[in-house]
Amino acid sequence: MPKRNIIIEPDPILRKKSKLIETVNSELKILMDDMLETMYEAPGIGLAAVQIGILKRVIVIDISKEPEKKSPLFLVNPTITYKSKDTSIYEEGCLSLPGYFAEIERPAECHLDYLDYHGKKQELKAKGLLATCIQHELDHLNGILFIDYLSKLKKDMIIKKLKKQKNNLNKIVI
Repeated sequence: MPKRNIIIEPDPILRKKSKLIETVNSELKILMDDMLETMYEAPGIGLAAVQIGILKRVIVIDISKEPEKKSPLFLVNPTITYKSKDTSIYEEGCLSLPGYFAEIERPAECHLDYLDYHGKKQELKAKGLLATCIQHELDHLNGILFIDYLSKLKKDMIIKKLKKQKNNLNKIVI
């Protein structure tokens, strides 16, 4: 399976809304497998299809701590049906914003409906890190990044630094 390239902010595709998936077919399963491999190699605990340049409502997540006990989740067309009033704060990072982290407050628990890897309807009740990861990745499907929860000053500063990094990567050294 090929590893896909992760799109880095600022890239306009990261701000676009992803489209619903009609059916879970072999092509989509290949995409999900590629996404999982890409996420593991990065390394990360969640990846939305938009982060590899594909505007489809697909997320892969694995918050397991030990590499030999992988427990991947494949979420197709995920929809949050409940968010708790209680909140929790986690330091979030993002594969599309390498090297940047911030404490973000989100609902501590969420419930969602989705299609699994085989296209079967599922329900999930998540709390803690899993709930945070799901909300973070679902934000991606709606064109929202975790830095959007920060002050304008902090957000602008991060984007400016990422632009500079990106420009330096595009220079040719002979």
